[in-house]
Amino acid sequence: MTSPSPLQRFVAMPEFGPLVLLVAEIALFTAINPTFLSPLNIANTLTFTVELGIIALAMTLLMTAGEFDLSVGSMFGFAPVLMWTLFNAGILPFGAAFLAAMLVAVAVGLVNGLFVTRLKIPSFLVTLGMLLVVRGTALYITDGFPQRTWSAGGTWLATLLVGDFYVGPFRIYASLFWFIGLAVAFGYLLNRTKAGNWIQAAGGNPLAARARGVKVERVKIALFMLTASCAAFAGMISSIRTSAANPNSGTGYELEVIAMVVIGGTVLTGGRGTILGTVIGTLILRVMRNGIVLIGVPGLAYNIFVGAIILGMMALHSWLERRHNAGV
Repeated sequence: MTSPSPLQRFVAMPEFGPLVLLVAEIALFTAINPTFLSPLNIANTLTFTVELGIIALAMTLLMTAGEFDLSVGSMFGFAPVLMWTLFNAGILPFGAAFLAAMLVAVAVGLVNGLFVTRLKIPSFLVTLGMLLVVRGTALYITDGFPQRTWSAGGTWLATLLVGDFYVGPFRIYASLFWFIGLAVAFGYLLNRTKAGNWIQAAGGNPLAARARGVKVERVKIALFMLTASCAAFAGMISSIRTSAANPNSGTGYELEVIAMVVIGGTVLTGGRGTILGTVIGTLILRVMRNGIVLIGVPGLAYNIFVGAIILGMMALHSWLERRHNAGV
């Protein structure tokens, strides 16, 4: 049997289908409304993309290890509420309040991981419960009202996280570089390190992984902590950029993030993930949300398109997997 050509290997990659879809989306929306590729629209799309994308990158690692975290949307809303509450009440300076919110997120991730690994409760149920706890806490400490955020907008930390500048006609936020940096780091971690092998082994065959000495439980706990931290970080970035900290912020983000990861080519049952695919999947959904508005489709129809894309990508990934296993 002859070995597959470079083109055949490229087509068989899990990122191939999502990449084709992304290019087709951009071409279609541009043909219908040329302003889709205007500098202003491109800058706006990237700005909104990176905040959910940061969560999706961490979720990719967690799903590769065979677990989910449905509490990321509530953590996205809770972390900035906690940060601004501590700061506005004069309890902590801005930088310390940011750090405190991050530490709370790590603790939430630790609890998720311990419940899943030690008590053997499915991550779907554990993180669903944590979603309600975290969202309820955010609503309780704020009485359901947004927090005041504008008094720290000019601090060095705010500038570091979301400072903006222009590259020609494009307005770029610092959060884009955080997203790119995390994508590179997580991609290297997953594909080039022993820890990445452990993550894939933990999701692919945990019994065999344990037999080979992989600390499956520790790997999963660490990934739950990482996912919660990235959700908190993304939420605080969004809060500083928009000067808003709403306890209901992030509602529904958990499902959209999982959709980004799945569309990108990460296997839903664990064992194989792709950071590059997640980046493409994130762009697909954010470009879709932006494009359907520009061409006049009601924004309420967004979920119809997302559902159709998920079904289409799952069918494509299944077909490519069968061809790969058959050696075609």
